[in-house]
Amino acid sequence: MISTLRQKYTALYGKSVNVEEMDNRFLSLVEAHKALFGKDKPMIFSAAGRTEIAGNHTDHNLGLVIGAAINLDTIAAASRRDDTVINFYSEGFPKCSIDFSDDEIKKDEINTTASLLRGIAKAFKDRGFEIKGWDANVTSRVLRGSGLSSSASVEVLIAEIFNALYAEDALSPVELAKIGQYAENVYFGKPSGLLDQLSCAYGGIIGIDFEDKTEPKVEALSFDFSDYDLEMVITDTRGCHADLTDEYAAVPPEMRQIAHFYGKENLREVDFDAFIKDLSAIRERVKNDRAILRAYHFFKENERVRYMLNDLKQGDIDTFLYNVTESGNSSFRFLQNVYPSSCPKEQGVSLAIALSEEILDGEGAVRVHGGGFAGTIQAYVPKRLISRYVEGMENLFGKGCTTIISIRSLPVARIY
Repeated sequence: MISTLRQKYTALYGKSVNVEEMDNRFLSLVEAHKALFGKDKPMIFSAAGRTEIAGNHTDHNLGLVIGAAINLDTIAAASRRDDTVINFYSEGFPKCSIDFSDDEIKKDEINTTASLLRGIAKAFKDRGFEIKGWDANVTSRVLRGSGLSSSASVEVLIAEIFNALYAEDALSPVELAKIGQYAENVYFGKPSGLLDQLSCAYGGIIGIDFEDKTEPKVEALSFDFSDYDLEMVITDTRGCHADLTDEYAAVPPEMRQIAHFYGKENLREVDFDAFIKDLSAIRERVKNDRAILRAYHFFKENERVRYMLNDLKQGDIDTFLYNVTESGNSSFRFLQNVYPSSCPKEQGVSLAIALSEEILDGEGAVRVHGGGFAGTIQAYVPKRLISRYVEGMENLFGKGCTTIISIRSLPVARIY
């Protein structure tokens, strides 16, 4: 088993993978499976976490995004069953067991792993697959609450277990992502988009066009920032997300206020030149300058995503980094998701960006990462500055707040 897995480590975890550490991780996973279920030859699965490279808060208005699978993953050891029961042990959480012969939505399962298992099973049954149960133990290195999509990683992992065990891997990463989103929306009770699941499922860097949200267009790229002497670093500013639901929830409808001015549902359907021409009339009717600025961010960020995809294709790292900075500046000034308007005294993300710019001194780039308001930043740091950068961030936000990530090339998959 280990010799087979070692052949995939670089594609899973990047060039700097610690082989011995990964060997021990997978051996421990298999040993735990035997202890839990009495089976010593399970199948092994891996699903990535994800990072957003560009397209901050654009997907919900049918925009353009660049996402990427990363080297932090969720892994599972799984064995078939002959009934319709799933036993799911996730490290650090209580055991979860369901019988998916009952595929009704359960109110008492909302916001639980059980709802995801039941919803994903239902999605496979609806596609005509004859599925049975399985036993699995799971462990994850996708940091929770860090904007790296730990929940989407689990969703596409569950979908791939069904896909490999009972569907002969017939479903593509896009279909697996849709199944994860379906379970999250309908059974788990969270009205999320498809960005996170697509990025976790696909592998590598992908450009996503959500103009048709039911069939998003995905363009895959092969790119490694380490080839340009850069490390991608995520810093968790350890801000509080508890009271930020209203902040997140306000962004899509405020953008849509501008779309509604034109009788449209989403900003993607609005012409930018008309928007600029009509600013005075929009301001008079909408009476929300922040909504106008957020719409401006949407239009310019969509344009920037196109440029950044081309930068990566051409290997033009300097222009790419310039556009990363522009994306971050647009989020700060126009989207306004770098700190909560409800709590202006807490500005950890702003502080992290300021210190990053001081340490980088005109090199690399930095931007808010993910949903914003609190949470994480993403920085591209020259390797010679990495020690200084990590030390600076950890002096401000505490030891362990930084995570160096790399791009993973493999999609969600059975790896053994």
